[in-house]
Amino acid sequence: MPDPLFHKIALIGIGLIGSSLARVIRREGLAGEIIVSTRSAETLARAEELGLGDRYFSRADEAVRDADLVIVSVPVGSSGSVAQEIAPALKKGCIVTDVGSTKRSVIAQMQPALPDHVHFIPGHPLAGTERSGPDAGFAELFENRWCIFTPLPGTDAGALEKLSEFWRRCGSNIEIMDADHHDMVLAIVSHLPHIIAYNIVGTADDLEAVTKSEVIKYSASGFRDFTRLAASDPTMWRDVCLHNKDAILEMLARFSEDLASLQRAIRWEDGDKLFEMFSRTRAVRRSIIEAGQEIDVPDFGRQVVEHPAGGKS
Repeated sequence: MPDPLFHKIALIGIGLIGSSLARVIRREGLAGEIIVSTRSAETLARAEELGLGDRYFSRADEAVRDADLVIVSVPVGSSGSVAQEIAPALKKGCIVTDVGSTKRSVIAQMQPALPDHVHFIPGHPLAGTERSGPDAGFAELFENRWCIFTPLPGTDAGALEKLSEFWRRCGSNIEIMDADHHDMVLAIVSHLPHIIAYNIVGTADDLEAVTKSEVIKYSASGFRDFTRLAASDPTMWRDVCLHNKDAILEMLARFSEDLASLQRAIRWEDGDKLFEMFSRTRAVRRSIIEAGQEIDVPDFGRQVVEHPAGGKS
């Protein structure tokens, strides 16, 4: 096994992403020491029971002392407070990154608080399931998934390459893009689908003409796949909506326009329009499979995934 990339890695937050990182860091020997920090005493105790780290701290500033790499894995609305807490304890030359699903907001929160002597490189691994907490993680989560960096002007090339190598060893492919562009892309491929799923499941829950037992009994006809997205961590998705507001509202407006067009096609029995739309969207599904981001088997591949936590988002 090659030498560790980092002497000490501090994981701030130990939910799905943090605990998956802890497992793959251990498996690949990427750190000499893994430090775990979370404010929840119960979660910290569970992480210790699972053996996810070598040392454990409830205070993030204590966890990051002498760390070469700090990975912040908290809901995006908490990014600024974490940055303020750890800033005085960060050693010179340390790389600080995050895993947040919105980047412009995270940069605005974290950059002013962090000292100039560290390398702040915003990041976002596009990997996840609907599950959360330290028990939800698994080392294979990042395999053949994309990790996007939105580096700031003047970012040290050596630090960026070292962080890229870290994520490559975790199994990820690397992409670089502008923070605003990232937020727009994620608004359509992740944020909007989750919002729609939450809304559809909420609509079903409110229906009076259809009983909840019927919703559950017949869910395999399509509803079930929306419930997977709608089971995601509510704190995380609340923060995503609040911190990527502009891009999400833009995508919601476009979606509403397209939905109105579909509504007209159904109302006026425009079969040609409906067939054209359904054919075009099938091609998108085939392209995702060809890109290796999904498995072409029944039930979206979820019955044959390597890890029982299953379900990609």
